[in-house]
Amino acid sequence: MQLTGIHHLTAVTADAPRNHAFYTRTLGLRLVKKTVNQDDVSAYHLFYADGVGSPGTDITFFDWPLGRERRGTRSIVRTALRVAGEDTLVWWERRFREAGVAHGDVVERDGRAVLDFEDFEGQRLSLVDDGGEGEAHPWERSPVPPERQIRGLGPITISVPSLEPTDAVLIQVLGMRATRTYPAPGAAGLQTHVYQMGSGGPAAELHVAIEPGKPPSQPGAGGVHHVAFRIPDADYEAWARRLKEGGIASSGPVDRFWFRSLYFREPHGILFEIATDGPGFSADEPLDRLGETLSLPPFLEPRRAEIEANLKPL
Repeated sequence: MQLTGIHHLTAVTADAPRNHAFYTRTLGLRLVKKTVNQDDVSAYHLFYADGVGSPGTDITFFDWPLGRERRGTRSIVRTALRVAGEDTLVWWERRFREAGVAHGDVVERDGRAVLDFEDFEGQRLSLVDDGGEGEAHPWERSPVPPERQIRGLGPITISVPSLEPTDAVLIQVLGMRATRTYPAPGAAGLQTHVYQMGSGGPAAELHVAIEPGKPPSQPGAGGVHHVAFRIPDADYEAWARRLKEGGIASSGPVDRFWFRSLYFREPHGILFEIATDGPGFSADEPLDRLGETLSLPPFLEPRRAEIEANLKPL
């Protein structure tokens, strides 16, 4: 029983329409599920992914009217998105320049070619060359050519002030493997520690930056709410028991309809989720119509008229 990789990442936006335009038109991702935060139905929960909404490809957003995030430690600080080939990074660098997207240069980091950039709210993102390994499901209606499209998530980088408490949970409870370190970019003398899940590779890595001198982050737009890790559907109950037996205070089982979840915080307060691959986004919509209308889990369906009346159009 093990985590198999990154499942999804959920960030915060204060401008859902502009956010939607950036992730679909600029990054070429597909809106595969338009729904609401199940704990705050006044807010959208928007899922952007590959052409078929594969687990491990979706970056998602809560639409909350907040000011900008105050950057700091005890937080998720960078989200990498996988593409195939260093020539693809060069293509994206040109696209960002023409679109006025804040970005750096193509550089090597942890043995991979990387292009850092930010969205309009300061969300810290990177494109990373994954060598084209594994399956890819391009979206046929994307403005980005199929061979240049984003293939999925990973790695994800978190920042903590000290390694030991987080390391204990990652290895002893979650079963990750500590594999290597590399110099933290822009922070002389500091190291980032790499942990692998499942078969490893960029789709199954968590990077832990040690930043003892920084203040804690303050949540806001452009920040990340939580990261979710993948598990097979059949392992869900066993993971709920494992967290309990490991002394980890968690949400207990939560059925999100499209997947089932367990939520808990690692020792420095960063919110983690364990999520099943299924049933998947086509549980209530045909694959060719994903994300075109507001989807609600069955328990919220009786409130559809009320919920729709309070949402801004995308």
